[in-house]
Amino acid sequence: MLRLGVTSAAIRIPAGKGTVALKTGPKRTAKTSGTPPASIAIIGGSGLYSIAGLSEAKEVRVKTPFGDPSDAIVTGLLEGKRVAFLARHGRGHRFPPGEINYRANIYALKLLGADRIISVSAVGSLREELAPGDFLVADQFVDRTRHRVSTFFGAGLVAHVSFDKPTCPEVSRVLADASDLCGVKVHRKGTYICMEGPQFSTLAEAHMHRALGFDVIGMTNVTEAKLAREAELCYGVIAMITDYDCWHPQHESVTGAQIVATLNQNAEKAQRVLRAAIKAVPREHRCKCGAALAHALVTDPKCVSRATRRRLAAITGKYLP
Repeated sequence: MLRLGVTSAAIRIPAGKGTVALKTGPKRTAKTSGTPPASIAIIGGSGLYSIAGLSEAKEVRVKTPFGDPSDAIVTGLLEGKRVAFLARHGRGHRFPPGEINYRANIYALKLLGADRIISVSAVGSLREELAPGDFLVADQFVDRTRHRVSTFFGAGLVAHVSFDKPTCPEVSRVLADASDLCGVKVHRKGTYICMEGPQFSTLAEAHMHRALGFDVIGMTNVTEAKLAREAELCYGVIAMITDYDCWHPQHESVTGAQIVATLNQNAEKAQRVLRAAIKAVPREHRCKCGAALAHALVTDPKCVSRATRRRLAAITGKYLP
């Protein structure tokens, strides 16, 4: 199974399916001050570049204190709302899960004005009833990554955010409702185990994950979810099920080609769901995601250096001016 959130560059939509490749505007660099805020960010792919109706499209290259994001960010209007799209692995799928600059990705989207993130990823199923082609809106994660930085904090500033409910219930409800509206079979909750990768699971690991009661397996989303919570961004996941991992006795071991083929088959419905979800996202927030740091910063403000304040200004500025 592809735990990688395949970028749209890896997806090819057959001609005659009612989708047209997006022509983006001239590239923008570094500064974001001239770019209208995009309140909704989408991370992933699944054919989004060919979705109809994205107007005023521009590429923006954002510099962050944590380095460069995976790629230029495409901004534009969709369903009357300004959105920002970032290919998690870069166009052409250049970055494996362990090499993605997750901090730069989330920070850049925050700089562009995002307060909600919709993540689209490919996952493997650990349950018979979660079939390839189904969508799952994950509400829980288990983190089995080992080599990633999954926090903005440290270096003189300590924060401990609550993470018992790692996804935004409001965004998750919108994603599940949009899937229903578009006729896509969706599972409204489930546990996503995030492995390090880039190798797929061994058979023993797959059986262990099933025995522990997990539902799907991927390689990216828990790291994004942790950083999004620290950045006080709502975060929701559309997990597109592509395969049965390697545990199912009637299915072959997973291959990248098999996954891309499944994603190609489902790209059009994924785009429909995203459009419906973006249209339905309420302008008002009724969740607590935007105040995640209110009681999480534990370092005495007098001890926080000017350099640290500058580095994290987009995230902690309202608490540490």
